[in-house]
Amino acid sequence: MSRSFVRNSKFRHVFGQAAKADQCYDDIRISQMTWDSNFCSVNPKFVAMIVDASGGGAFMVLPLTKTGRIDMSYPTVCGHTGPVLDIEFCPHNDNIIASSSEDCSVMIWEIPDGGLTSPLTDPVVKLEGHSKRVGLLNWHPTAHNVLMSAGCDNIIILWNVARGEAVVRIDVHPDMIYSACWNRDGSRILTSCKDKTLRLLDPRKGTVLFEKEKPHEGFRPIRAVFVSDGKILTTGFSRMSERQVALWDPNNLGQPLTLQELDTSSGVLLPFYDPDTGVVYLCGKGDSSIRYFEVTDEAPFVHYLSMYSSKESQKGMGYMPKRGLEVNKCEIARFYKLHERKCEPIVMTVPRKSDLFQEDLYPDTIGPEPSVEADEWFQGKNGEPILISLKDGFTSTTKTKEFKVHKSLLKTNSTSAASQQESSGEVQSLRKEVKDLKAALEELTKRVRELESNK
Repeated sequence: MSRSFVRNSKFRHVFGQAAKADQCYDDIRISQMTWDSNFCSVNPKFVAMIVDASGGGAFMVLPLTKTGRIDMSYPTVCGHTGPVLDIEFCPHNDNIIASSSEDCSVMIWEIPDGGLTSPLTDPVVKLEGHSKRVGLLNWHPTAHNVLMSAGCDNIIILWNVARGEAVVRIDVHPDMIYSACWNRDGSRILTSCKDKTLRLLDPRKGTVLFEKEKPHEGFRPIRAVFVSDGKILTTGFSRMSERQVALWDPNNLGQPLTLQELDTSSGVLLPFYDPDTGVVYLCGKGDSSIRYFEVTDEAPFVHYLSMYSSKESQKGMGYMPKRGLEVNKCEIARFYKLHERKCEPIVMTVPRKSDLFQEDLYPDTIGPEPSVEADEWFQGKNGEPILISLKDGFTSTTKTKEFKVHKSLLKTNSTSAASQQESSGEVQSLRKEVKDLKAALEELTKRVRELESNK
């Protein structure tokens, strides 16, 4: 009989715990921009945060081990001429990060293994194609070097980053795009828009497969993500400005599978979904809490688990990929919470007595290897994620081979990459020529000055 009162779930006792003071990143001036992106991106090597910068936009990239007080003079990535609005690490190369800005550009950066020793101003690739500020970035989950960007010009562009070119432009949104995400194999894109409509898109054709008007009645931004079995989870506001979470079946969009009202806060709820555990975490901008729910196949489908609360509100949130977690401590999620002046890791743990590897908590998860190249994907080939086992724990994420398959961003394993590598070599030789010419010009200028002074 107890089953009818208490639902049986191994995630019912998940608890969140903030890192100790010496494990935080202190004295960082987090950006004051009022933009609804995460402002933070993390992977097993680095944590990146958008920071305040005078005369342009900047973000800071720190090795995960560099905790404590961060010096004011610590170098930043500062190549944008306007404030940075979004950053995202590449899932297939932990040293590559993309950034987008108010200056209408998207830039791709390569971070050295030990972190930055001097300010980084020259991107590996600069992608220009938007006519207004670019506020959303999302790397393709399985195709190497494919990046999606969405701008305030209401256009989504799919880039082949290795070639530095826009391959697909999707112009189907009449208003600002609030969120855009890929499904598990990257064959579909889900967007939410200011016109209060959800759209499922075919990314290569740029066509709308279906629309859902007013998944939430309120006027504030809606966020949407794919969850298990292709279902869609949305967060939004009711007509009375109450925050809501809803689950939808894309085959029957008449009514939601479930719709729950949460509270009356005004912050937009950012959903983070873990496909391995079926747990979705809702982090509100300006909130001081993280709610988590389990998404299952039986009604009411979205089951409230618990809530992590703290005293200080969050300005942004980074979410660690599964391969960066400490499995020997039964850690199932780790967030990087941005405060006004610091970044604080928050660990979500399932309490277990045994120190042995818990197979039920860690099924094979998405690894860093891409399953298709950019050219193949744009030609129509899909690839399922390549899964890895976490049985060896954190060491499996630090093997140099796993992250150095693509030493240069322009280098791929496919034969089609040969021409790209040649062009990369040509660019390098041109840069050398320019450098030599500059040196020769400086030498000539110096001689002219000497001759003039001797007259």
